Amino acid sequence: MTSIYDSELDRNEANYQPLTPITFLQRAASVFPEHVAIIYGDKSICYADFFSRCRQLASVLADRGIGRGDTVSVMLANTPAMLEVHYAVPMCGGVLHSLNTRLDAGVIAFQLEHAESKVLITDTAFSKTVKTALELANVQPWLIDYADPVCSQAGERLSDHDYEVLVDSGDVDFKWLMPLDEWDAISVNYTSGTTGDPKGVVYHHRGAYLLAQGNVVTTSIQKHAVYLWTLPMFHCNGWCFPWTISAVSGTHVCLREVRAEAIWASLDDHAVTHLCGAPVVMSTILGVEEKYKRTFPQTVHFFTAAAPPPESILSQMREVGFVVTHLYGLTEVYGPAVVNDWNEDWNLLSEAEQAQLKARQGVRYHALEELDVLDPESMTAVPRDGKTLGEVMFRGNVVMKGYLKNKQATADAFKNGWFHSGDLGVIYQDGYIQLKDRSKDIIISGGENISSIEIEEVLYKHPEILAAVVVAMPDPKWGETPCAFVELVAGAEVSDSDLVAWCSDHLASYKVPRNFVFESIAKTSTGKVQKFELRARAKKLTT
Repeated sequence: MTSIYDSELDRNEANYQPLTPITFLQRAASVFPEHVAIIYGDKSICYADFFSRCRQLASVLADRGIGRGDTVSVMLANTPAMLEVHYAVPMCGGVLHSLNTRLDAGVIAFQLEHAESKVLITDTAFSKTVKTALELANVQPWLIDYADPVCSQAGERLSDHDYEVLVDSGDVDFKWLMPLDEWDAISVNYTSGTTGDPKGVVYHHRGAYLLAQGNVVTTSIQKHAVYLWTLPMFHCNGWCFPWTISAVSGTHVCLREVRAEAIWASLDDHAVTHLCGAPVVMSTILGVEEKYKRTFPQTVHFFTAAAPPPESILSQMREVGFVVTHLYGLTEVYGPAVVNDWNEDWNLLSEAEQAQLKARQGVRYHALEELDVLDPESMTAVPRDGKTLGEVMFRGNVVMKGYLKNKQATADAFKNGWFHSGDLGVIYQDGYIQLKDRSKDIIISGGENISSIEIEEVLYKHPEILAAVVVAMPDPKWGETPCAFVELVAGAEVSDSDLVAWCSDHLASYKVPRNFVFESIAKTSTGKVQKFELRARAKKLTT
């Protein structure tokens, strides 16, 4: 039945435009053209120039034939170029693929090939890894070198095309493209590949627009906020903050490396108001030598994900001027979509009671329509008793389009009309959720997901290893690190250092186990290893 409000009232260009975060930059450049958009080293870029440079780069890509649905890969640190590609690539209809700069060449090669990359913009500091990856991959994207003037290790140029020269040659008046549909892909971000190859998580313009604005509402970011880039922009598109900060006409302060001295200097010199990162960033900030610490008048808001930070860390952060907020999310929901929204009444509770509340992941973002803990078999909500275990599930506009070229994985993830996170948790009477375990044995170290299975496969290839099991071990700095239980072949003699060297040859450095326990590995009657028992033992090794 047609409603009277539908009759003769149709969508048209005047009353309907697809949502896209590109418009945030356009507005900021129009309203505050001279306001500082980016600070990097001793260089500042105003919004008018930021917008112009993005249009110039977009025109260069368009002239190269990049259009709707073409993948543009980037291997960049937290530099101005990384901010520019977040706008320039979708401006010509392309899809941004941000590579994790810590990955090894084999994984990079897989991603370039799987995403069918047409262009690769790479920082010369990463040229050795990229060069090897291109030798392994069955695609040959158009290469553009970005030589970062702030980086002391320039590396090798892999092409005749220089990023700055190309941007300078671009059209300042390029008529950038609105998406044909807000459902169009804006980016693809790969998971860590906890079971098999990494999966390409596809974001759309609508979700990026909504999560970017959701960050503003959830974190109460004010107009002209100053945001320090301690979170890698390759991680879930920097939790959509490259678009969020333009929405509030704020200032991006870029940091190539997360170093304590540089963070403290930036907080003071640029009056930073907000930053994000894993708990390890807080440890880095607090662990600096006293001579580098500074005092600053503004309150600084720090948003952290992964495991809840210890109360001692929270207390120390408060003492030096930070307010810490705990977030939770996954790559599949554009980064954070859950926040531990603090109720002022809780300040009246005892420290022990407050610590229990701070350990919870929280409630949904405004931009997320539904969050619940369900029985994955019956799909019914578990009791809100804070005890009954279920799977954390999401539903809404900030859930991914799906997994690139992986129909079965997408169908499994969206079974019964919910996104299945794979995380197990409980929900309390007030609707706050708390994670209790992970259905996949992921180790979250410094905000990076590490597959225990991947490490086990590397260890099994060692000729002197009969069996290997890898679990998470609590770590005060990184949150968690891999701990390997290893059973050797009879008569074999292998040391910790031998296995560190072996793993280092096959894995990225942050995936190498920090602890090895040599023993006979017990199995159940059906031949299974009970990892929860080994996790408990690994925890005891830290105490």
